[in-house]
Amino acid sequence: MSEKTKATEEQVEAPAVQEVATETVAEVNPQEFLANFNWHKYEEGIEAVDESKLKAFEKALEGTVGFVNERDVIEGTVIRKTDRDAIIDINSKSEGVISLNEFRYNPDLAVGDKVEVLVDKREDSTGQLVLSHKKARVIKAWERVNNAHETGEVVNGFVKCRTRGGMIVDVFGIEAFLPGSQIDVKPIRDYDQYVEKTMEFKVVKINHEFKNVVVSHKALIEADIEIQKKEIIGQLEKGQVLEGVVKNITSYGVFVDLGGVDGLVHITDLSWSRINHPNEIVELDQKLNVVILDFDDNKSRIQLGLKQLSAHPWDALDSEIKVGDKVEGKVVVLADYGAFVEVSEGVEGLIHVSEMSWSTHLRSAQDFVQIGDKVEAQVLTLDREERKMSLGIKQLHPDPWTDITTKYPVGSTHTGTVRNYTNFGVFVELEEGIDGLVYISDLSWTKKIKHPSDFVTVGDPLEVQVLELDVEGRKLNLGHKQTQDNPWDAHEATYTIDSVHEGTVKEKNDKGAVVTFADGVEGFAPSRHLDKEEGGKLGKGDTAQFKVLEFSKEYRRVVVSHTAIFKEQEKRNVKAAAKKSADAPKSTLGDIGGLAELKKKMEGK
Repeated sequence: MSEKTKATEEQVEAPAVQEVATETVAEVNPQEFLANFNWHKYEEGIEAVDESKLKAFEKALEGTVGFVNERDVIEGTVIRKTDRDAIIDINSKSEGVISLNEFRYNPDLAVGDKVEVLVDKREDSTGQLVLSHKKARVIKAWERVNNAHETGEVVNGFVKCRTRGGMIVDVFGIEAFLPGSQIDVKPIRDYDQYVEKTMEFKVVKINHEFKNVVVSHKALIEADIEIQKKEIIGQLEKGQVLEGVVKNITSYGVFVDLGGVDGLVHITDLSWSRINHPNEIVELDQKLNVVILDFDDNKSRIQLGLKQLSAHPWDALDSEIKVGDKVEGKVVVLADYGAFVEVSEGVEGLIHVSEMSWSTHLRSAQDFVQIGDKVEAQVLTLDREERKMSLGIKQLHPDPWTDITTKYPVGSTHTGTVRNYTNFGVFVELEEGIDGLVYISDLSWTKKIKHPSDFVTVGDPLEVQVLELDVEGRKLNLGHKQTQDNPWDAHEATYTIDSVHEGTVKEKNDKGAVVTFADGVEGFAPSRHLDKEEGGKLGKGDTAQFKVLEFSKEYRRVVVSHTAIFKEQEKRNVKAAAKKSADAPKSTLGDIGGLAELKKKMEGK
């Protein structure tokens, strides 16, 4: 029997214990029970024991020195260590044995250390006290975690590893979750830098149902920042220059941390030059000086500026530049109406599309330049106070209208390019800056054109003749048909009045039909002149003989008739019959008498 067991028996023999036992269960004496009880038979199951007597015995031991209850968490002392276990004394009847695996977090565990243990069982089947340090840590840890959550106490935690959306942190032996958004006040790009580090946290949320704990390091930083923020905000003034760190970059601007207070530098306040994205100027974590431009009443929205810390580019523009000078620059903005050219950093001039070419034909700026192009231009206007400048490209080339009368005299023939057309005509470019208009009526001698697109296509070469020239108005009136002989001179001799020609009905409507003849001439036959001799009317595609009723060379008009051909024949037949009747011998009175005599004879029969 061990010394602990003997001590227990001696304590049981003490009068105080006897009094307690007598008061509690009079019929059971622990001394007699232990003296007469056969432990061997009980353990071997040979001799059964009255359960009521065992319970009475346990009740008698309650309150005595060395008595512990199961599930109690108490402090024990490490009295011995082996390669695998630690022997723990909790001042009970026997020592407990705990595997060293439960002390992996504490590799420096030594004899004499105080540790918390849970009484798992007072005795196992061999009478051994069963203890657990791990379970005790969990129970105590939850008590400490709950207390930290209620009081706001700052706790230390060990960052074990990364996980989806954050980190796993060991707090008092409990695995807690640290969301990525709660690590720091600024966005975290490298989570691995925190792994296997001990940090301070606040317990911000506990889910008792699922045993989940959420901690935050950001909450500690924000508490400190809030104090700094109030100090900083109280000292803010417009025009004040502060040092900050680039916290975040967006497409519209840069957020700068001023030491607990965030401000925004809009993209237009980053540089005097045009930029497409703020990352062309700054980068994350960059330190820079900014000036306070404005803030709201609560100073919660602070507008900052970076470009304002440097002189305005217009102030640094070469004072020698004047109207008429030639400058070079890069196209930075392009629109339909023109292009903005940066002639020096932050100084831009507008080249209107009308100043890109001497051509009066309306075109887009994209037809001449593209973003990034380097161009030469002439300064047309310059207002340093308003910081405005207009430029021109065409001024660097001779004006083609200067000697227009020499190059394109009236009556001269040239070949141009069809650039555009409208309902009333075609614009033809003879050279860059020299455009002329060919009216629809001057496209063809013979064809009746409804729209210029039926005759020509944009980009086609077209031979033209200069019909009119207006130098002051910069207008050219051109003609295409004039480059060819007028076929109506020959048609006048062919399509004489009453001449008959074979034609084909091309189109037909309620008013009449368009008739096409072999040489391409088109005539018009009114509806009443389409009647056929055998009845009915000529239809589209029918080929027949037509008679010319009217011819106009000036208006290129021919009126024809099919009906007139057989109507004229009918008239001729009537005239011939009348003439034959007139030429026949006339009856005499004698002839009449003979007829009377013949009549009488016939009546006699």
